[in-house]
Amino acid sequence: MSSVGGLTLRDVLDLREYERVRESYRAQVIARKRRRRVALGPIMTVVFECVDTVRFQVQEMARVEKIISDQALQVELDIYNRLLPTPGELSATLFIELTSDGAMRDWLPRLVGIERSLGIEVGGVVVPSVPEADHAAALVRDSVTPAVHYLRFPFTPDQVAGFEAAGEGQIALVATHAEYAERTVLAPEAHQELLGDLLGATKPLHIG
Repeated sequence: MSSVGGLTLRDVLDLREYERVRESYRAQVIARKRRRRVALGPIMTVVFECVDTVRFQVQEMARVEKIISDQALQVELDIYNRLLPTPGELSATLFIELTSDGAMRDWLPRLVGIERSLGIEVGGVVVPSVPEADHAAALVRDSVTPAVHYLRFPFTPDQVAGFEAAGEGQIALVATHAEYAERTVLAPEAHQELLGDLLGATKPLHIG
């Protein structure tokens, strides 16, 4: 498994290989994502990304789109590798989960700026969210926010140490937006998963 520079073509199984292991691998990824998914208030969910969540998206995209050429697959890798965290940071996808046109018309204009209004609270100190650079550059409308955002949480070494030393119930995901103030304490299994990311020690699942 490649780590420096993200996933490469060598990390992606061809379609026939993937089909043989998909059921088992999918079950493992779902279990890992469950530990990395944090509900934040009534309409938001945050999924913290890692090699497995990203590789699974690439494999599934290749499967659905029948991508077989290296060139086309590299395009997908270049897109999804942007979601991988590096040691000392967390990377996440924020989903604003609205189920009706009326709710979207109500909430999405009110939540402009939400991508800069989340944070990881550790011992009373909040590590603020920063939108992923390419995603931020694509946010050209200032009157409505997208329903999906790609975020990073860059930690200082002292903040990583505080995260590692924190006890149960001492770490929370928070939203501090004027229209959406919420706080969710991280479960112990989420704490351990994310600590692995911060330390660069998250071990990828076996595939193939």
